[in-house]
Amino acid sequence: MTTRIAAVFIDHKEAKLFHIEPEGFDVRTIPAPYHYVTRKSDEQGRHAGSADYFQLVADALKDASAILVVGPSSAKLDFIRHVHKHDHLLEAKIEGVETLDHPTDKQLAAYVRHYFVEHQPRGAK
Repeated sequence: MTTRIAAVFIDHKEAKLFHIEPEGFDVRTIPAPYHYVTRKSDEQGRHAGSADYFQLVADALKDASAILVVGPSSAKLDFIRHVHKHDHLLEAKIEGVETLDHPTDKQLAAYVRHYFVEHQPRGAK
């Protein structure tokens, strides 16, 4: 069984999903909905529509067996909270969460490869 490594670079503007192969990678972008801070007390400080956005990202990662979540802001943590609450199967595949500030696609792919060399995925043999 081969480990399908994926990474998601996520912020409140977009999510870039990377499926990493030994010799290359592919990227898919999911734009965030127009975001604004709601004034309702139960959503104070959260972005409206983010639950649907996070679910689209989670659904796009279903085929991965090891996932690294990265990004520059709080969106990565909001995404982790969403997965923790709504998708326990995907939660088990998340190997780490790292703060990164807008690397290029090639830089991110190299970072993910290096990360998984040092942190062997749980399902890898």
